[in-house]
Amino acid sequence: MRAGRGFCVFPPGALFVPCGPCPPPTEGVAITIPGKQQEARVNERIRVPQVRVIGDDGSQVGILSTRDALAMAQSKGLDLVEVAATSRPPVCRIMDYGKFKYEQNLRARKAKKNQHQMQLKEVKMRPKIEDHDYNFKLRHAREFLEERNKVKFTVTFRGREMAHQELGHKIIQAILTDLADIALVETPARQEGRTLSMVMTPKAGKPVEPKKATPEGKPSEQAPPTN
Repeated sequence: MRAGRGFCVFPPGALFVPCGPCPPPTEGVAITIPGKQQEARVNERIRVPQVRVIGDDGSQVGILSTRDALAMAQSKGLDLVEVAATSRPPVCRIMDYGKFKYEQNLRARKAKKNQHQMQLKEVKMRPKIEDHDYNFKLRHAREFLEERNKVKFTVTFRGREMAHQELGHKIIQAILTDLADIALVETPARQEGRTLSMVMTPKAGKPVEPKKATPEGKPSEQAPPTN
């Protein structure tokens, strides 16, 4: 079994068979480690004999010896950067590597800043909630959903309210009607002890005009205009 760098390794008890001298290690071959991002080789770290060169203006220079390509880059005050290590010969580009890394890191930070981590918000209600309290909590829920967060609605029953669980289901139905334009049900309403809960997740795309509903589960009607 060859182990590289002029040595052969055999497992214990294996029959030794002369295999001749091991080949010398290959210089300048890019080794890819799965799951690890490879750093580009720059200037003297490029050890292959020839490279295909792309100029700093994007033009195709052609295949040159690595020494000549490096001299060309240095004559312009720039770097020779390997951009395609698996090509034969590898492709290198003449560029300002420091500026390139700075802009690359800047784009990565900007992308990370714009990336939104969805959170689970909770809105609690009571079975006999008043209309103004319901509308206040519903506005908060809509804001959470517009911010691309999930919302868990919880209706808690106390004492004799357990005998009127239909009131909690009516509130859930009203929520579904009011937020149908912006959200979808992720976890349907379910009863756990004294609580009735449901989870909604934001829809993809731009929301449309919402329908108004009351906690009793009936869409509210606007008063006709007076003459």
